[in-house]
Amino acid sequence: MNTLTRRKFLKVPVHLAVGSAGIVLLKNSQSVWSYQANQKLNVALVGVSGRGAWFVQAIPQIGENVAALCDANERRAAPAFNQFPNVPKFRDFRQMFDKIGNSLDAVVVAVPDHNHAVISNTAICLGKHVYCEKPLTHDVWEARVLRINAAKYKVATQMGNQGTATHAFRRGVELIQTKALGNIEKVFVWKDSGGSGEQPLPKGEQPVPSYLDWDVWLGPAAMRAFHEDWLHWHKWRDFATGNLGNWASHSANIAFMGLDIAKLWDPQVNPNQRIRVTAKVQDRAVNAFPSWETVVWKIPPRGDWPALEIEWFNGAGAPGKRDQVESLMGKKLDWGDAGRRKWDDHAGCLICGDKQRLHATGHNSSFTLLPSGRTSDEEGPPQILPRSGSHEREWAAACKGGPRPMSHFGYSGPLTEFLMLGNVATLFPETELEFDPIETRIINHAEADAALRRVYRRGWELSS
Repeated sequence: MNTLTRRKFLKVPVHLAVGSAGIVLLKNSQSVWSYQANQKLNVALVGVSGRGAWFVQAIPQIGENVAALCDANERRAAPAFNQFPNVPKFRDFRQMFDKIGNSLDAVVVAVPDHNHAVISNTAICLGKHVYCEKPLTHDVWEARVLRINAAKYKVATQMGNQGTATHAFRRGVELIQTKALGNIEKVFVWKDSGGSGEQPLPKGEQPVPSYLDWDVWLGPAAMRAFHEDWLHWHKWRDFATGNLGNWASHSANIAFMGLDIAKLWDPQVNPNQRIRVTAKVQDRAVNAFPSWETVVWKIPPRGDWPALEIEWFNGAGAPGKRDQVESLMGKKLDWGDAGRRKWDDHAGCLICGDKQRLHATGHNSSFTLLPSGRTSDEEGPPQILPRSGSHEREWAAACKGGPRPMSHFGYSGPLTEFLMLGNVATLFPETELEFDPIETRIINHAEADAALRRVYRRGWELSS
């Protein structure tokens, strides 16, 4: 393989003609290689600590080969590195692709949110299949780029909202889509714990630890002096996506799929439609995330579906929201102070139909029909969706030419755009923003429109 420079890696052409979230371009999901069903994929793991540690175990368990390990923080990566003494190891994913890219079939990305897009997009443009943990990207625009390039390069993709693979999730989607719940005009999605509220930025400069590649860890984010507090990345907007990324990627999934909201990204199905979104916050947080927030998306009609509101509330302090949902459910939410007191309902979704309601748990991996209290409906409409049972196995099968996974980037891209639009709205509270999903722009507020896309550090640009 010819030597690949950083600029060649990261400057990516995007062909805007492939704009539909629903288009299926492939008879199979293969890009370059041809596999027999019993052949193993050579999978590179980028990010092998934290959430990434899951894939250190999962990829061998599903019968695939761990062919490379990459992590900018060698101290955190040490357990995984020690587990595979003979596997090539890297700090910098670009060096990994440069040195052994020809031997890799697929890549799993499980790093802090701000680096999801740049690593995934690099892999896609090299023809590698990609599994990326949720949220798919840090920003709205990045999700569009990954969606378009995944279609262009004809690779198999999957976002890591694992509840999608469960029987309950797929049965719930079937109940929604066959209108077993009736018409649906209101959905609630929640997480009990809010953000930290605005935080002062770390001050001073500390020596960069020898085990950390600070440049690679920062990736596309603005350069800054090292301070260990930046590594607590979940609280900072520069690196994280708050609970809209961390939890709504799971909890809003069943409603987004069941109610065909992704059709708004398809110009052939729903041209000239707009999504209107408004946020309220306890405290406007620019560097971090609000202590509590509510976000309401007003969604236009889609085919047979009427207009819809999805309301997100994050943080126990969101005024009146817990009471409102509990009234509709006819029971107290278990936030450690009710029911089993096991935090069973710390996150969740309530889909309100005019026939019945569906309450899904945080990962959408189980549900209850209300008011009946049934936890399944096997006597309802016939099975429509395939059953896989494993998010990772479904992706691996697609890499070998099998059916496209259900959380492929053509679907999870619009889901991520939708959720990250909520994060933009919390920067401009009490302001209704009008979003064009086809053009990926906010048409009534220039400053909010600019916030759809981060400012990339030189050399780390994600070209459009």
